[in-house]
Amino acid sequence: MATVTKYNAKDCTITVGNVYITGLGESMIEGAKDEDFFSTSVGAQGDVVVNEINDDLGTIELTVQSTSPQKQYLINLGKNRKEVAIWVVNKTLKERFGGTKARIVKYPDISEGKEAGERTFTFKVFDYVCENA
Repeated sequence: MATVTKYNAKDCTITVGNVYITGLGESMIEGAKDEDFFSTSVGAQGDVVVNEINDDLGTIELTVQSTSPQKQYLINLGKNRKEVAIWVVNKTLKERFGGTKARIVKYPDISEGKEAGERTFTFKVFDYVCENA
């Protein structure tokens, strides 16, 4: 019998410095490790060397609506160059990603026109992990 899992964006929680982020934008959140776990090199006779890469950097993009109650908090984190934890947890999918040390890279781009634009905050995570929740 096929397994069916229901996804609901409301099952995803995002905390930045122990503050729950609400008023999320349409794309909400994206996370990625910056480097591969290893690289390879091959010698002239075909010998393979696996080079372990010990780079734990990751990037998380958090998108909030321009009316998010935490927008000013996030702007102040960037302005004050504060290091915080950022965690994204989805209970249904049983996954968690983020890290205990992260900083906002720059202020978000701002677009206003016929509609209020969303704000995307880019975090550089210094100890990025992706794991089962």
